[in-house]
Amino acid sequence: MPTWDPRQYLKFSDHRLRPALDLLAQIPLESPRTIYDLGCGPGNITRLLAERWPSARVVGVDSSADMLVKARKEAPGVEFIQAGIEQWAPPAPADLLFTNSTLQWLEDHTRLFPRLMAQLAPQGVLAAQMPHNHDAPSHTAMQEAAEQGSWRTQLRNVRSIHPVGAPTDYYRILAPVARQIDIWETEYLHVLEGDNPVVEWTKGTGLRPYLDALQEPERGAFLAAYAARIAALYPKQADRRTLLPFKRLFILTRV
Repeated sequence: MPTWDPRQYLKFSDHRLRPALDLLAQIPLESPRTIYDLGCGPGNITRLLAERWPSARVVGVDSSADMLVKARKEAPGVEFIQAGIEQWAPPAPADLLFTNSTLQWLEDHTRLFPRLMAQLAPQGVLAAQMPHNHDAPSHTAMQEAAEQGSWRTQLRNVRSIHPVGAPTDYYRILAPVARQIDIWETEYLHVLEGDNPVVEWTKGTGLRPYLDALQEPERGAFLAAYAARIAALYPKQADRRTLLPFKRLFILTRV
């Protein structure tokens, strides 16, 4: 997992929050007792989970100590645990496992999703959202920039998010272990402000592994090479704003 900067990630908090709200609105639970926010990040969504179900025990789980510092300030009444989702398991079956824009960082979804389903109580729900834009110009340009320049040896084995499968892939994974499955995709059109804002967006997420692998001055040179590509791929509109199409995959299952 890359390092995380909560301030960089939250630069576009309004845009990043919308998919989580869309997923949250579809959860068919009235009074869950135990809720886990897997990959809770800075805790802004964990707080919303606690507000929607105030009688539930809500726990945020994240591998980043820096994110958890921010999360504990954002939601002081919520319990937070530092752990990797791959190894973590709840002490007792959960009523809701909620995970927003996290599982795309983890490998082997054919094992991961059944493992998460096995952590649910009867009638429990797994609600997941993942970016489904690994083939978008914002991400392909990372690899293109990585392969050109003095940094290419250092970045040879660096990869960003793992490619997310098609909706049918997840249906086949989940069908043997889920009683109900709802999968859908949404493409958001984010209207961004600022100078080359798509770079600022990816600096908070997909670009992190590349930046982590380099030191100055090569980090700055690589970032400049990537930024030049992005400026051409995502030009400003007539109103000086930049449009970022962004596809996301939603999964809502019940045991």
